[in-house]
Amino acid sequence: MSWDGDEYQARFDRLAAAGTDVHGEADFVCRFDPATVLDAGCGTGRVAIELARRGIEVVGVDVDPSMLATARQRAPALEWVESDLATLDLGRRFDVVVLAGNVPLFTPAGTQRALVAGCARHVGRVLVAGFQLDRGYSLAEWDADCAAAGLSLVDRRATWDGDPYDGGAYAVSVHQSGRSGAA
Repeated sequence: MSWDGDEYQARFDRLAAAGTDVHGEADFVCRFDPATVLDAGCGTGRVAIELARRGIEVVGVDVDPSMLATARQRAPALEWVESDLATLDLGRRFDVVVLAGNVPLFTPAGTQRALVAGCARHVGRVLVAGFQLDRGYSLAEWDADCAAAGLSLVDRRATWDGDPYDGGAYAVSVHQSGRSGAA
């Protein structure tokens, strides 16, 4: 799938100009009080740039060069890495690894386990991911892929605002390394 980064970003710019809060993911991530964040599947950098504005060290990674070109134009001082998340190895861990914007759904079918494993290599504390559940990749599959990567569910929410998970079509899941059970 090929993207037009400027066109994609323009949609969020229009929402923000109309008064919509487009920083729910950043707000959610900040609940973990991170010093470092890996924005995995960062797209045009909307989440990463907001986290950096809040004083957090952020690295953004995406496979799409157009998305990263827009991110680099918007925030040239941040570190932007072009890479497939399944093979990513930055040689370091981050307090939070976040996958916002349905990242697992844009991964080629059957490669989600590799995506999770690539992200899990970088988890210092938690992996946070939000995605729609009506597009062929279920929570059971996500949880199984996380378990295979050594991550256990600690919390699940219905929205980035933190609403309790109600079994609906969207979930924000928090997984932690070496911990079992849900909070």
